[in-house]
Amino acid sequence: MATPTFHKWLTHFTDTKKCSTNTLLSPASKGHQSLYFHHYHRPVCQGCCYLSMNGCREGNDQHARARKPVGTIETRTLAAVASPAMAMYSLNMAISELKSEAPFGTSSGIVRVQVPIEEQVEAIDWLHSQNHLLLPRCFFSGRKHSPHGEENLVSVAGVGSAVFFSQPHPFSYWDWISIRRFLSERCPLVRAYGAIRFNAETKVSSEWLAFGSFYFMIPQVEFNELEGGSVLTITIAWDNDLSWSWENAINALQETLCKVSSSIVNFPKQTSPTLILSSHNIPSKVDWDLAVNRALQMIERNDSLLTKVVLARSTRVVPTSDIDPLAWLSCLKVEGENAYQFLLQPPNAPAFIGNTPEQLFHRKWLHITSEALAGTRARGASQALDRQIQLDLLTSLSFLYSPKDDIEFTIVRDTIRRKLEAVCERVVIKPEKIIRKLPRIQHLFAQLSGRLRSEKDEFEILSSLHPSPAVCGFPTEEAQLLIAETEVFDRGMYAGPVGWFGGGESEFAVGIRSALVEKDRGAFIYAGTGIVEGSSPYLEWDELELKTSQFTKLLKLDLPRDKK
Repeated sequence: MATPTFHKWLTHFTDTKKCSTNTLLSPASKGHQSLYFHHYHRPVCQGCCYLSMNGCREGNDQHARARKPVGTIETRTLAAVASPAMAMYSLNMAISELKSEAPFGTSSGIVRVQVPIEEQVEAIDWLHSQNHLLLPRCFFSGRKHSPHGEENLVSVAGVGSAVFFSQPHPFSYWDWISIRRFLSERCPLVRAYGAIRFNAETKVSSEWLAFGSFYFMIPQVEFNELEGGSVLTITIAWDNDLSWSWENAINALQETLCKVSSSIVNFPKQTSPTLILSSHNIPSKVDWDLAVNRALQMIERNDSLLTKVVLARSTRVVPTSDIDPLAWLSCLKVEGENAYQFLLQPPNAPAFIGNTPEQLFHRKWLHITSEALAGTRARGASQALDRQIQLDLLTSLSFLYSPKDDIEFTIVRDTIRRKLEAVCERVVIKPEKIIRKLPRIQHLFAQLSGRLRSEKDEFEILSSLHPSPAVCGFPTEEAQLLIAETEVFDRGMYAGPVGWFGGGESEFAVGIRSALVEKDRGAFIYAGTGIVEGSSPYLEWDELELKTSQFTKLLKLDLPRDKK
């Protein structure tokens, strides 16, 4: 039986009236900078990857198209059913009825049809039960008991794209408008999930090529896990101006839906450790020491503005057996309290997965929050040791207090405050500095909140908060230049914004504690650490090892040499 909170959720989201988005005022267009791609070939998935509509298109008329909202935005809620199988039956019947209807008399639109399910099913189990070749796919799980998110929505999983948004050029105001035209405050669960590159002006390596400079998707088939139930959803989007008609959209949806399984298996939230065939760090330990020392020399120069830079490492791991990205994500989710879990996988691409503790921003109407997270220590083996490590990180009275951690944290917190003050009426920092404890790590933490002057400032917030000093450095331009000169691998979406846009609400995390995983090619595991005056190459390398341990714990030691 459905719980009272489930019924409350249903009552809130049964509005089936048509609604149109408002046209946003358009500032001066920002120039787009092209990227140069490495030559790359990837086998094309057969049978499970269908054509869809790209809501962001190049061309001289891009701005005119973006100003025009879609003609119809609607959510229809069908009668609640007992199981996912019954929900699939209801949705198939609904598609048959929709095919017989005229397309709402408009040349563009988006329609969401949802079926409440009284049984509570985990979204990650639903996604795990689907064919791994059914792409694109996504997963997003916010923090538990979030004070501002939809109170009963736990996790979201989706396959196929009703409409996706991707281009090689840097994410621009007009790309944001292109996404917003498919969203509405009246249909709050129509959301675009995705991620943006850390630096769109750097060359793209082969493993990141299919993601573009940004990739967002509104799923064709979506599963919502609630605290007291579940919801299975289909979404149809069309736009004749983008050469994607109502008929194209509904036929593509039917093709996807016929591949969706209604038989849900409860997968174990653990994985058998896999032997490592090879493991390769970029940079190596020797090169890391050189890079950190070079950064410290620049920071200490009298004529340099640089006070902090975040240097990262990519670890390529090739195991003896295939890695299932969803199995890894399930393990991350077990220890994911106070963190965001995510998966994003475009067609013909690896899966970008992560378990990040860091919020970039959360907006609901005009209220916005952001976080400062910096300074890293391991958790203690006992409660007494854990408290002592906390004191070492937090207070200058401790014998093992490190001013390096406090400097790094203060730079991050004050930079975010200044950026919020540029678009908010007022900014409040509360708490100003406490400890946030995670299962393996603890950090210095502050929360900042403010009130936007206008919802149109959302793009400005996104573009100004990213990259934050927590993943880039300060000042931003000097830090980005040093990163580009030092790092010889492509960060891709690592340390970039990952999350979702909605009608009256949006939420983004910072894509750290993340990996790029492909079943038959192994994984790239990413981690970074802030370099400030007083940093030690040796200790910073240990911090990288600590941050990647949530992934490496899933792998065994190297094979004996005679077995390789």
